[in-house]
Amino acid sequence: MPVSELWFVVPGDPQQNTGGYRYVRKLAEALADTGLKVHLDGLEGEFPRPDGTAINAMDRYLKVLPEGASVVLDGLAMGGMPEVLERHRKRLNLMALVHHPLADETGLSAAEQAWLKDAETRALACVCKVFTTSYYTAGRLAHYGVPAASVTAALPAVDDEFFALSTASAPTRNPSDPVRILCVGHLSRRKAQDQLVQALACVATAPWQCTLLGSDQRDSTYSAEVKAQIRESGLAGCIRLTGEVSETGLWNAYQQADLFVLPSVYEGYGMVVDEALACGLPLLSSDGGALRETGARSGVQLYPAGDVGALGQALSRLLENPDELARLRAGARESRARIRRWRDTARDFVAGLDGAETANPARFDDHWLRAREPADHRARNPKLTDQLAAWLRVRQHRYQRTRGTVRPLHLVDIGTGRGSNPVYLAPRLPGPQHWTLIEPDGSLAGTAAERVQGAGVPVSLSAASLSANNMQDALPPDADLVCASALIDLVSDEWLQALVRAVVARNAAVHVVLSYSGRFELSPEHPSDDRLRALVNQHQHGEKGNGAALGPDATRRLRALLVATGYQVSVAPSPWQLDSGEQELALLLMTGWARAASEQQPSAGAEINRWLHARKQQLAAGELRISVQHEDLLAWPPA
Repeated sequence: MPVSELWFVVPGDPQQNTGGYRYVRKLAEALADTGLKVHLDGLEGEFPRPDGTAINAMDRYLKVLPEGASVVLDGLAMGGMPEVLERHRKRLNLMALVHHPLADETGLSAAEQAWLKDAETRALACVCKVFTTSYYTAGRLAHYGVPAASVTAALPAVDDEFFALSTASAPTRNPSDPVRILCVGHLSRRKAQDQLVQALACVATAPWQCTLLGSDQRDSTYSAEVKAQIRESGLAGCIRLTGEVSETGLWNAYQQADLFVLPSVYEGYGMVVDEALACGLPLLSSDGGALRETGARSGVQLYPAGDVGALGQALSRLLENPDELARLRAGARESRARIRRWRDTARDFVAGLDGAETANPARFDDHWLRAREPADHRARNPKLTDQLAAWLRVRQHRYQRTRGTVRPLHLVDIGTGRGSNPVYLAPRLPGPQHWTLIEPDGSLAGTAAERVQGAGVPVSLSAASLSANNMQDALPPDADLVCASALIDLVSDEWLQALVRAVVARNAAVHVVLSYSGRFELSPEHPSDDRLRALVNQHQHGEKGNGAALGPDATRRLRALLVATGYQVSVAPSPWQLDSGEQELALLLMTGWARAASEQQPSAGAEINRWLHARKQQLAAGELRISVQHEDLLAWPPA
């Protein structure tokens, strides 16, 4: 049965205004908006190394929940008390929400790290599912014995209010005005505000002002050290500490800033990065922990975590070169379109709750589609696009010559998802155009229509779930082009034959791109690569909802079917080439391969987990390159 009610448990007051607590609150609100009944409760006591009060509070809380209740335990609350979880694991559906492993916290002794790692490893063994706030943390959990297939990454998002803000709408400033620097986070050694103060003390030329926004009560000793450092550096007139502020105060701070700096030596994600980008605010960030992934975007400049000299040099360049800061600001505004909303996080979380993997080849996870789109667009073969544009011009000219009028080209995209295919093609094909987007997922279809209409192109939507039986009736009878992206390797031979019959009946062109062709390679090589690739390719031929899928044979089979009808066919490669700059897509891809291989041969699970763990480490270190072979096909009817 799908989960209908959730209990979230955090340490202390759930209304605390840190990134972790805000994540849980916003996720709970977004899940409630989906119709789930959500409870959010805090526990008394000391965490993460619990005292007696904390242990008793957790035990009492779990004891009164109804049998079978689905409970999401914040990692900070549950990681240090495996014995309590062991008592309740059979009666309750226990899950963990891990922001980052407890032993990764800065400033711990070796003994404290060892205790926390042992306790959290045993605690995680008591839960049935684990949610993380980043792919980096998901990879770290391999060190804690958590199988990759049990982990769901539900990445943080940004409040809609941040998108309404823009640094462009801040009060106009003169070039001679100080650059306004913002750093958001409670004062702590992990957040490393002392390193920012040290770096700023060396920036002597360009004028600046810095606001350190965040609680100074969580680590009073460290806070006192930072305040003393500011005074002793003679920066009391340039650096302002606000303490914890309201959400309105936070929004105002973002709106007033010119540059965001994040000096953390470690972050499990770094929600403030998304918040700043949503405001169009440029960032200078360390690459500590997950920030190497979170910050791998336009508008963010990374420097090595803990390197105060590198931080100071980067600050000097940005403060002394307005053009450099403007370039970074332009990149931040480009990144705004890819920032997630909390409804996206809720959708990922619900998918993890349900273990949802849809069999319909036209239904795909929105997050996966977002992540792959830039790589898809780079990989597409431009020669085939040019050929298609030329053929459509001729077709339009012939229609005008014989009918004496111009009609829009009717272009049909099947399994459109978020509309990546028409978004790519519309500006590259002749007009006027009218697109029909076929997508049974209403949420994805709405996004696709909005994106294509944003380019000034009329759109019609169809919710048809295409099958061999309805293909002829479902496709518009006057279609000039039927196209699809990353689809036909998931369909059956019967489905593909029906598509060809429908296309030929309309005398239309067909353009099918980014079909997996059976080969992917990773560099450096790993001893398990060949086995994993073979299992993935076997899995590709499995049942996907329309009979046995064609998998890597799809393009070859489609070409043969079309040639047999007299169509002219061109096929060209469209490979993905991924490096450390696309860690999000690479992690999704490798996790998907590992899951497919494990499903194909469960006995290979241990080997596959070791492979995935090693590959994630290489990716995080910037050492991994991935190529995935695809094929694009264009076919048009005989003259």
